[in-house]
Amino acid sequence: MKRLLLDTQALLWWLTDDPLLGGKARASIMDANNPVWVSAASLWEIGIKKSLGKLTAPEDMDAIVEDEGFEKLVIDNHHAEWAPQLPPIHKDPFDRMLIAQAQIEGLTLVTADRTIMQYPVRVLACGK
Repeated sequence: MKRLLLDTQALLWWLTDDPLLGGKARASIMDANNPVWVSAASLWEIGIKKSLGKLTAPEDMDAIVEDEGFEKLVIDNHHAEWAPQLPPIHKDPFDRMLIAQAQIEGLTLVTADRTIMQYPVRVLACGK
């Protein structure tokens, strides 16, 4: 059993059935034995990028996450205090939050972001 946390790009690739997600990541997400979480940070990032015109994504992502059967991961105070303490390898605050959440919650982060892979966090790499 793997406990997975989808990063924002992996979530969007999953929802659009994008081949960039890769077979291994897709199979792991589809495996009913692997609980899958989506962070509030990802929905926040999607909303920000949509409002800036940098991203097209469906409305009501919260309902979509629920319909997919994914667990919802809230941002709590511990996550909020941990993220700024991470080494400044990655500048993206949303990714830093996902890293902190994965570390604290013992989750494997599903990502294609090579910078994230420089942190001490379990990663399932997206890709073909």
